[in-house]
This record gives sequence, structure tokens and C-alpha cells, in this order.
Amino acid sequence: MKYRRMTALATCSVAMAMGLTACASDSAESEADAPHAGHGTSSPVASQPLRTGERFLNLTMPESYTPSAPNGGTDDYRCLLIDPHVTKPMFLTGALFQPQNAKIVHHAVVQVVAPEAATQAHAKDAETPGPGWTCFGDTGLGRVAGTYASAWTPNGTETVLKQDVGFPIKPGSLIVVQAHYNLLAADGRTGETDQSSVRLRLTDGTAATKPLRTLPLQAPIELPCASSESGALCDRAASVADVTKRFGDRVGGIAQQLLQLCGNGKPVPGNTQHCDYPIRQPMAVYAALGHMHMLGRSIKVELNPGTARAQTLLDVPNFDFDNQKTQPLPTPVDVKPGDTLRVTCTHDATLRQQIPALRKLPPRYVVWGDGSSDEMCTGFMITSATE
Repeated sequence: MKYRRMTALATCSVAMAMGLTACASDSAESEADAPHAGHGTSSPVASQPLRTGERFLNLTMPESYTPSAPNGGTDDYRCLLIDPHVTKPMFLTGALFQPQNAKIVHHAVVQVVAPEAATQAHAKDAETPGPGWTCFGDTGLGRVAGTYASAWTPNGTETVLKQDVGFPIKPGSLIVVQAHYNLLAADGRTGETDQSSVRLRLTDGTAATKPLRTLPLQAPIELPCASSESGALCDRAASVADVTKRFGDRVGGIAQQLLQLCGNGKPVPGNTQHCDYPIRQPMAVYAALGHMHMLGRSIKVELNPGTARAQTLLDVPNFDFDNQKTQPLPTPVDVKPGDTLRVTCTHDATLRQQIPALRKLPPRYVVWGDGSSDEMCTGFMITSATE
């Protein structure tokens, strides 16, 4: 079976664990002066020590993958299935994706696949030649697949929460790494390969360990071309059609879905967009991660904005694509039914002319899309139920 092309090597030695992160340009035109350049080379980062009861599980791709972008695009989303051979219940308390070719890895998401979805996941893996399968939007396994457990973005490091919490992993669970390869960063070179790995931090947990889950808060992107720009893709309908062509109907429809979810279904062009999420179940928020692409300026997540109970859970006033990190809250924040969570993102079309990779592309009205030249607005909230 194709998923066995990835091997698992377990170790409890901190010395054997190394994280690899991104961002040092070697192009002729220096990108150090350009914001959100999105290029990089790998370099080691310090590893957090194991705590009592924890162990590392290192999962490595034994063969290289050569990304290729379909439908005239410059992005490849690849889901890589890993069997960690879990035989008893345990908790994931940390994860570190380790890109071997960081200059083409835009970001990666680590997800736990529930045992009941294992057969479906193996079938999905087997139907596509080479490691893994193409997976724009999401893994394609449906909600039963499991839960987001960790994300890596350039210069990302492992986040370890101090509380007795973790993402539950049942016997027979699988791991899916959804890697986004940005071929704009290859500077026209072909045949770039990647042989990445992921290191899991595992523990058997205690009777008091609280199971974590991830709540993604997403807002629309309705970013028109800058006043100095013009072109066919500055028309919103043309831009949505282009996103649909490159990534399919599922991703192409997200722009309209977010308008329905967050407003009256009609686009309101502008740099700043937000979305309110009414809370129906009690939870505690432990950490947050803000994710955008190269045109991102700022992202914020607020609890009950505009009220006497207002509280800021995440505030990144100067967003840097090459420095996205999960931020633990000083203390967990309780969120109750009737509360509202708001995510707000600001993007800037003028950054397109400051980023060498994006200068190569025609201007566009930017909507939600999977490509590095498209945009996202997501606040990932790491939570646990309080009842």
C-alpha cells in the first residue's frame, strides 16, 4: 500500500529531534527588504525538551515528491498519509513539520485521521500515483476524517502548552500532512523536490488530560486592485473564475460561501474584512494562530467586540508571512454560549509590487483562494470543551 512509503522512527532523545524553518533568500534581487517574501532555506531551531511522560515520534518521507501545479497555476497542495502505528489511546501535545526544501513549502497542516476514516484515507492515497494525493481546499476525506492538530508556516516552531491538554489519538488513527507547495518561489526552475518530515510529541495522558480541538474562524477577502493597477483579473467575476479554474469548484465557491456566512451575500470591496461567530458551546481558548498570505497586513481575533466584556485573544498588528506562530494565551479564556468571536483581517494590494514573486503576475481582484497569489483570513483557535 502506498502510504507505507513513509516510515516511522520513534525516539525519546531530545538530541535526535531537529526542527527546520524557512527564510533566507539567495536570489540576485534581495528579498530581505521586501515584506512577506515567502522564500527561504532551512536552518535549525532550538528544540523544547520532553516533559515527564512524553516521547517523540519522527515520521519521514523515504522518497522525494516533485510538486507540479495543475491548470496553469503555480501552487500544489499535496496530502501525505502517514501511519504512526498507534495501538493504544494517547494524546498529541506538540507537532513540528520539518520542510526539507523550505523555499517551495508555503505552509503545512498536520491533521489526525480518525480510525473510522482510515479505509477511506488509504483508498484516497492509492488512487493517485506517487506519494499522497492532490488536495486543494481540504483533505477530501470529509468531517469524519478527524481534526487539525498543528500548522507550520515559515519560521514556525513547535507550540507546547503548559496545561495538561492534548489532541486525542485513538488506536488505528493516521496522520495526514497537507503540504502547500508554492512554485512561484522556484523562480522558474523545474524539478524542485521535497522530502519533508514531521515530529510528533506524544503522551499517554492522565485522567485529567483535557482533549483539544481547533476552531477555525474565517473571514472573506474582497481586495480590489490598487488604484495604480489594471487588467482583466481586476474584475471580480474574472478573478473568481480564475480561482475556480486553478483549484476547482470547492475552492472557487468559498468566496461566496463566506459572504453568505459573514454578511448579506454581497461583496463589499475593501482592505479590511471581518466575520462574527456566535458561540453555542462552552469552551476554553488556550492558543491562537493567525494565517494570511503575502498581502496580509494585520489580523485580530476578539471576544465580544464592542461590549463591556470585550477581550482581544489574538492581535498581530504587523503581519509577517515569514513569521507566523501559534501564540499561547497567558491564561486560558473561557468562552460561553451567547458570546461572539470576531476575526478581522487587513490586506494591502500595493504589497504586490514589493514582492518579487508577485510582481511577475498580472494584478487581480483578490478573493479567497489556495494560491500564494490569492489570500486567506483564518484565526485558528486551540480550544477544549469546558463541560
